[in-house]
Amino acid sequence: MTRAEIVVDLDAVRHNVRTLRELTGVAMITVVKADAYGHGMLPVARAAREAGSEWLAVATLDEVRALRAAGDTGPLLTWLTVPDEHYDDAIRADVDLTAYSVAELDEIAAAATYVGAPARVQLKVDTGLHRGGASRPHWEPFLARARAGEEAGSWTVTGIWSHFACADEPDHPANDAQQAAFDDALALAASIGLEPELRHLANSAAAILRPQARYDAVRVGLATYGLDPAPTVAHGTDLRPAMTVRAELALVKQLEAGDAVSYGHTWTAPERTTVGLVPAGYAEGVPVAGSNRLELAVDGKRRAVRGRVCMDQVLVDLGGDTPPEGSEVVLFGPPGDGRATAQDWAEACGTINYEIVTRIGGRMPRRYVGEVVGQPGGAS
Repeated sequence: MTRAEIVVDLDAVRHNVRTLRELTGVAMITVVKADAYGHGMLPVARAAREAGSEWLAVATLDEVRALRAAGDTGPLLTWLTVPDEHYDDAIRADVDLTAYSVAELDEIAAAATYVGAPARVQLKVDTGLHRGGASRPHWEPFLARARAGEEAGSWTVTGIWSHFACADEPDHPANDAQQAAFDDALALAASIGLEPELRHLANSAAAILRPQARYDAVRVGLATYGLDPAPTVAHGTDLRPAMTVRAELALVKQLEAGDAVSYGHTWTAPERTTVGLVPAGYAEGVPVAGSNRLELAVDGKRRAVRGRVCMDQVLVDLGGDTPPEGSEVVLFGPPGDGRATAQDWAEACGTINYEIVTRIGGRMPRRYVGEVVGQPGGAS
């Protein structure tokens, strides 16, 4: 067995994509940015396409290049650029670029002229997240520039979109306000003469909880990986976690009452007990904030982390048991058999499940189960 590894179940990814497509009834934009939230971008992208996802989406142009180099030819959206980005290759690769401003549109126009081919452009409007996207006072000049560029042959405007701030809280008033603002932006775009093929607003939480926000497509990131985007809301969607992080028990050690463990001696054994050494630490993405807080499973039984998480290792309280060295340790994974989940870890560390799965890794290799032999190809 490998010292410590990440196991990704691609059948779970396919199941989640199919489940969400059936639930929403619109086109699926599967978000595979940040190395597919720590699950591995290329295998997940292939699995999503195999499950029928019409679109993939990433943040950066580097991620675009990796997907196209791997052979993916299907519809692909990207959205996070900086001034003076080189759009040439993305235009040649028929990628949908997202613009936030007139200045960005001007740069895309210059690149399209250089390439000698029109770009595919989606327009992002800020409806209240106040992050990326054109702010409301700039909508009219931004949309007018987009229409002018379309008339000039610099691009085709293929989409208009925005992003919710509070979709995991379905009763939050920001949701209605943002959707109303998005409808205003769409109406303004139509009055200027823009007729995009794709209007999308819903992220994972909104795709599940807010049917009226599905429009022509939904952008699903976290739920693709089987993690609940709204863990405090009951919704019954059958999502299957795709990631299991596992290791083998390196050492079992006897402690006497009063023995303290790890750096700073932040935990002291109140009575005679045993501890186990797990060969994964903060270099692998085990949060230091989880010191004396996290739980994991050793040989199928839930155990508590004791002492400070170290760079390469962590100690767990075995409660006097002496499982054999080499026993399986599951740091987190799908629920059952004593396992903690990524959500459990997030709650223990005061963070979100997105951060847990995206940051886990370090020296741990990934192993995939449920792989389908074949070319990555385009949309299926």
